[in-house]
Amino acid sequence: MADALSLPADSLARIARRLTWTLFAAQSLGSAGFIASATLASILGAELGGSTAWAGVPSAVYLAGTAGAALAWGYLMDALGRRGGLVLGLLVGTLGAGLAFLGVNAGAFGPFLVGLALMGVASAAVTLGRFASAEVHPPAERGRAISTVVLGGTVGAVLGPLLVGPAGTWAVHWGGRDLSGAYAVSGLLLLIAGVVVFAALRPDPRQVGKAVAALYPPDVNGTGGMRSLRAILAGTEARLAMTSMVVGQAVMVMVMVITSLHMRAHAHGLGELSAVISSHTLGMYAFSVVSGRLADRWGRRPTIAAGAAGLVLACALATLSPDVVPLAVALFILGLGWNLCFVGGSALLADQLTPDERARTQGFNDLLVGLASAAGSLGSGLVFAPLGYSVMAWTGAVLALVPLVLAMRRPRPKTSGRALGGFAG
Repeated sequence: MADALSLPADSLARIARRLTWTLFAAQSLGSAGFIASATLASILGAELGGSTAWAGVPSAVYLAGTAGAALAWGYLMDALGRRGGLVLGLLVGTLGAGLAFLGVNAGAFGPFLVGLALMGVASAAVTLGRFASAEVHPPAERGRAISTVVLGGTVGAVLGPLLVGPAGTWAVHWGGRDLSGAYAVSGLLLLIAGVVVFAALRPDPRQVGKAVAALYPPDVNGTGGMRSLRAILAGTEARLAMTSMVVGQAVMVMVMVITSLHMRAHAHGLGELSAVISSHTLGMYAFSVVSGRLADRWGRRPTIAAGAAGLVLACALATLSPDVVPLAVALFILGLGWNLCFVGGSALLADQLTPDERARTQGFNDLLVGLASAAGSLGSGLVFAPLGYSVMAWTGAVLALVPLVLAMRRPRPKTSGRALGGFAG
């Protein structure tokens, strides 16, 4: 490990690329597992809970596990390293999928929910992998590195649902319930991801990140040492980074989760509903590489501003018509706006932190993002029920103005030109 820290920039660049593609593979496998299990969560909630009133409980438990574990993973990844933390997280997810599998076959709601909570805990660890990719690259390449890992979500979004049917057939063949198969395949995918990380995420990104930070010092103010979260958030760039991710997540979730119900109220079928949600997923993930390049070429603030403007536009378009095509366009732009805020914000936050500050601060950020998901999901229903879809969408548009205004403010002058370089320079 010490030899890795003394390698020249070109060698560090090769290591960084390899680590990033390892994280991409883990993200792809992990997200496929998580999405495969999520496909059946509402059905099993209603069935195992004995009432349709319980349909949303599994997803809520999963999100609670994700939000509650994010900060803890930040500290654990400081203690265990990024590789150790990710492997442990994926093993926790494997255990959770196994419990959910057993719960479904036994008709036991409690073990099923515990399993989903553990899978949510694992999801929090996997999501932090984007920051591990960022820290092994210099500032000029972090947007692309983060977007490469986020792109793994596209693989999961496509692969996960496709595995549900064959997994159900396999489960029945072996004497289980068809609905349990998704959780068996989820556990297998998470286990494979853990093996990939254990075998290939070497040297640990934390150690490589320290070498990169020595070549390209973070552009931060202070007298040295590890700053408190309050001191970090005193910086306008760190506040903008977190605000863009938190608000972007809340707006995206509150519009996305209620659109299905809105379409059902207008007599749309499942095929039309799926088409709209698919367009949203395409916007969320398929253009990740482009958004990363924009964050590196345009800069973090313009990328965040474009994303926030996209969120405002999407919310406005969603109110115009309940027809499939206008909603599909609105939800696509909604996903794209979220992606720009998420990638641009992640890159900007990574720029603001020293190696010793990264994991815990990024964990705190993802805790806030997880809470924003829960708040957006809950808030959408609370606004939609009494006031309707349009008011809910306009509420999202108003919220999205916050990161837009912050991103358009004039940033403080840079104090170090070195922080803008890349490995090639």
